[in-house]
Amino acid sequence: MAENPSTKPRETDDVPVPASLRKSLKNRHIQLIALGGAIGTGLFYGSAESIALAGPAILLAYLIGGLAIFMIVRALSEMSVEDPKAGAFSYYATQYWSKRAGFVSGWNYWFNYILVSMVELSVVGTFVNYWFPAIPTWVSAAVFLAVIAAANLLGVSQFGEFEFWFAIIKIVAVVAMILGGLAVIIFALPTDSGVKASFANWFTVGGGFFPNGLMTHTDGGWTGLLMALVVVMFSFGGTELIGITAGETEDPRRTIPRATNDIIWRILVFYIGALGVIMAVVPWNMIDGKSSPFVQIFDSVGVHAAAGILNFVCLTAVMSVYNSGLYANSRMLYSLAKQGNAPAYLGRLNKNGVPVAGVLTSAVITAIAVVVVFLWPEFAFNYLMSIATIAGIINWTMIMFTEMKFRRIAFEGRSPTDSALAGLSGQEAIDAIHFKLPAAKVTPWIVLAFLALVVVLMLFSSSYRVAVVAGVIWLAVLLVAYQLTQTRK
Repeated sequence: MAENPSTKPRETDDVPVPASLRKSLKNRHIQLIALGGAIGTGLFYGSAESIALAGPAILLAYLIGGLAIFMIVRALSEMSVEDPKAGAFSYYATQYWSKRAGFVSGWNYWFNYILVSMVELSVVGTFVNYWFPAIPTWVSAAVFLAVIAAANLLGVSQFGEFEFWFAIIKIVAVVAMILGGLAVIIFALPTDSGVKASFANWFTVGGGFFPNGLMTHTDGGWTGLLMALVVVMFSFGGTELIGITAGETEDPRRTIPRATNDIIWRILVFYIGALGVIMAVVPWNMIDGKSSPFVQIFDSVGVHAAAGILNFVCLTAVMSVYNSGLYANSRMLYSLAKQGNAPAYLGRLNKNGVPVAGVLTSAVITAIAVVVVFLWPEFAFNYLMSIATIAGIINWTMIMFTEMKFRRIAFEGRSPTDSALAGLSGQEAIDAIHFKLPAAKVTPWIVLAFLALVVVLMLFSSSYRVAVVAGVIWLAVLLVAYQLTQTRK
């Protein structure tokens, strides 16, 4: 994709991002932003699909996928701590790899979040209609888009506050479900299923812990632990937002490592813990996907208000995703502009230190994408979402390659002058890295092999196969776009 930085002159010495963004995000903001990024509607509703594929073995799938995501974020955080900048992986790809890599990484991530935001805003009306069925869905989408855009224009600390409280609501919901489920198990409360609530249900109901094995072909397609990995990996999308916030964090050297290391217990508690309790109370083969597993667990013991509560939680989750998406996209456009990979006007800041052009441009494009969903839903969900699906894999892959190039640059003594590693070389530079990726010589290759496996598994799924084809086309479009911009210059 790009030139080897060890064999050609650096073409990025003139693109450092100026420190004009406000470093206003506090430790509590970063902790909750990182935590909230791992909890979304995918957990509340999408977990039914993954449970159907693997049964109780889905717990292993979340553990394996969670370890891979943890290493990806550790690789990103290694760079973020030494060189905290807006735009994160796009900036690092430009600085340590090549301008072409930065272009592909940045625009891929930006478009990915446009599409994710498109979906979230297009469904926000369904949650509002739960209470107010007379309100048109497009009105709900327009109102939430305007409110979140206005909040982002106020300043990064306001964004942090929004995300802090959105995350609190989601965390309280999951913890309440876990405690409620444990109460059902401990006190042996009766359930609608007629099956006694017990963790033994993981091994005794519907074929045991591995009901579909690693991969099993049925009339409906492929199932099993490996196929569940595909669904699981995409539920972790957004965790890398930690890196985006580094450029506006008060103390990235302390805060980023803490937020990153907490990913493991977040995954253990909020995915493995929550789903483990659900499958102990509601046998996995009775989770039909017609309603959220979180609703089923309360319905099974007669708490029928759960649907309304979860509807509110999912509404805040949708708002959280769009809030994060708009924040990440505006900073990505700002960074791309400073790299010379986007129009210069996108690098302008308002008096609050917010890249106002990036916020407004991303909001307008998202609004257009939402209109596409309302007018041509089949096109939007079949093809545009396929790009969003594979864009995460592209992003994670580029992070791992960039981390290896970051270390090579540091070892050769060519770190940027404003980096904490400036002036160091050889093993001294590597030893000076404050927050090292564990087993850095082999970990990137293990993660890359795992991501390649996920792409291969996508080919076995009719739902994801089109995403692989779309991904190849999308990469070609990005590379051609880069070439055209350079030719025009």
